[in-house]
Amino acid sequence: MKTRPAYIVAHHMVTPLGSGTAANLDAIASGKSAVTDNLHQVFQGQGICGALFSEEQWKQIRAPYDTDITHFEALLLHSIEAAIATTNFTLNDPATVLILASTKGNIGELQEGNEAAAERVGLHESAKKLGLLLNYHRRPLIVSNACISGMTALLVAKRLLQSGQYKRAVVAGADSISPFIIAGFKSFQALSTSVCKPFDKERNGLNLGEGAATVLLSTEPAGTCLAVSGGATTNDANHISGPSRTGAEMAHAIKNAMKQAGVSSNEIGFISAHGTATPYNDEMESKAFQQAELEKVPAFSLKASFGHTLGAAGLIESVISMEAFQRGWILPSVGYSSHGVSAPVTISTSLMKGVPLQHFIKTGSGFGGCNAALVFSKTTTQ
Repeated sequence: MKTRPAYIVAHHMVTPLGSGTAANLDAIASGKSAVTDNLHQVFQGQGICGALFSEEQWKQIRAPYDTDITHFEALLLHSIEAAIATTNFTLNDPATVLILASTKGNIGELQEGNEAAAERVGLHESAKKLGLLLNYHRRPLIVSNACISGMTALLVAKRLLQSGQYKRAVVAGADSISPFIIAGFKSFQALSTSVCKPFDKERNGLNLGEGAATVLLSTEPAGTCLAVSGGATTNDANHISGPSRTGAEMAHAIKNAMKQAGVSSNEIGFISAHGTATPYNDEMESKAFQQAELEKVPAFSLKASFGHTLGAAGLIESVISMEAFQRGWILPSVGYSSHGVSAPVTISTSLMKGVPLQHFIKTGSGFGGCNAALVFSKTTTQ
């Protein structure tokens, strides 16, 4: 059953490539990547190949705020304020809901000898602080659902708007990388020592990244705009970290999202995939695309450009895909050269411009077997 869409008013993102959606898209279109061999002393004296902010970039992001603010909180404030500045949204309006998404939040503050951090590591503490700093009328909602946190937050916002509880929504997600996070992924042997290769035969792991993104939604469209027209989540119930081996559960989310949006597979212009470059994720996703009859639709991953930004990934990748979509662009899947998944899906290999696009799909998955799919559509109103 087709439901009323949630209209996108504005968006913003900040990554090591820059601040602002257009700036980030222009950077990757020119062949730049935030992923690099990083010499930050972040894990037992070792650097990682990832997308991390430099010390100078952190200074710029944190400059307007109190020294007591954490990196994670500064990222959210920076992106939220930049997005709202382009609109007439006010967070003290009871008709506006603020939703924050993250996987790890302030977990990086839990360092040996920093006992005080234990009191502030909870996401609810960050939400409380950010609510006050942003003059929000109540405490923000929190969504933490592994690596689909940002996508789930968008879906929650869509449902709250459709239910009539709110007229506007501000959805923001962020994660910053810490030794704790690196240690966890190293224990899974999931990190690549070079720029990752999603869907490629030679893929051997992911790159971590950090950043934030914000999306502003409303029930009140004006002119030609973009909307979240459908969305769904599912769970594999397969393994605490390994995804489904069949792709059936991800396919179910995709089909439900398309059904809700009222679109068929042949109307989808491109797929912005999760594409972590780990062996099992890419295989699962490719099978899901085929089962959803999307194997001929161009698909790409942005992980080789921004790294895996954890709970912010779904928002960052949705936002950059929105910007490309509105320009009529289909992005390349950087790192892909030799087909490395069993399903005959179509991986985009070059930047295509001037493409007539009406709908695209964003997919995501995460630990615990969670999957998400969102459909974004162009819509014209009077």
